[in-house]
Amino acid sequence: MAHNKFRGLGVALITPFTKDGAVDYPSLRRILDYQLAGGIDFLCILATTGETPCLTDDEKRRIIDIVLEKVHGSIPILMGCGGNNTLDVVNTLHSHDFSGIDGILSVCPYYNKPSQEGLYQHFKTIAQNTDLPVVLYNVPGRVGVNMTAETTLRLANDCQNIVAIKEASGNFTQIDDIIKNKPAHFDVISGDDGITFPLITLGAVGVISVIGNALPHEFGRMVRLALAGDYQNALTIHHKFTELFKLLFVDGNPAGVKAMMNSMGLIENELRLPLVPARLTTFGEISAIVRELNIKY
Repeated sequence: MAHNKFRGLGVALITPFTKDGAVDYPSLRRILDYQLAGGIDFLCILATTGETPCLTDDEKRRIIDIVLEKVHGSIPILMGCGGNNTLDVVNTLHSHDFSGIDGILSVCPYYNKPSQEGLYQHFKTIAQNTDLPVVLYNVPGRVGVNMTAETTLRLANDCQNIVAIKEASGNFTQIDDIIKNKPAHFDVISGDDGITFPLITLGAVGVISVIGNALPHEFGRMVRLALAGDYQNALTIHHKFTELFKLLFVDGNPAGVKAMMNSMGLIENELRLPLVPARLTTFGEISAIVRELNIKY
C-alpha cells in the first residue's frame, strides 16, 4: 500500500521569468536553495502556482531536471499531473519519465464540470494507470466543481495509491467530514495558507503553500508548531501573517507572492499572460508589510 510522504510544509513552487518573458533558470536555482535552506518538507512543482499551463514542454522538462538536481533526494517531490481530459492524463502517465518524482498532484477536471460519478471515474482511472502515490486536488473556485466528502472518501477507500487530498474548498464541514471518516492510509493537506492553522487543529497533516515561496522558514515553523500541538505559539505566527494571506490573493495567484518575492529581491515581478502582475496599490501594501516585518532574503 502506498503511503503519504507529503506532510508538513510543502511549497507550491513558482516559475520565475526574466523581463523579456523567458524562464529565469538562475533565479529558479536560487529559489530552490532558499527553500531547502528554509527547511521545507516537500516541493510541489508544475502546478497552478507555477503557471504551468503557460509553460512549454521543453521548459517543464528543464524545470524538472533543475529541481531534481538541486533537491537530490533530500525531500519528496510532488508533481502536477491533471487535466479535464482523462485519456490525455493517462497518456502522460504512460509516456513521460517520472524518475525522481515521489507522487502526482491531480486537480479536479475544470471547465467541463463532471458529476460526482464522473469525478470518481476520472480519478480511479488515473490511479489505476500509475504506481505513484496520487494526491487529489479539490479547488472548486478554480475548476467550477466541488468534489464532495462522499466522493473523496469513496476514492480513498477504493484506490490504495490515492494517499491524500489537497483541500482548497474552504468548506470546514466538508473537510472535517473527510478527516473524521478517512481510512488510515489517507491524509488531508491544506490547500489554503490562511486556514492551514485551523485545519491542522482538525487533523490535517500539512499544507501545500503559496506564501512558503517567500517565507519557508517562518511559515514552516507555524506548521510544525501546530502539528506538534503547540497551538498558542502557532496561532501567534498565524496572526502575524493574516494581512499577507489576504493580499497575496487579492489580484490572483501567483501575482501576490511574486510581488512579495520581488520586494524581497528574489525575482523579477513578471508573469505570463493571461496573468499580469499585482496592481501597484497591492504591491505597495505587500512591500510595506515586508518592511514592517523585516522580511529579507
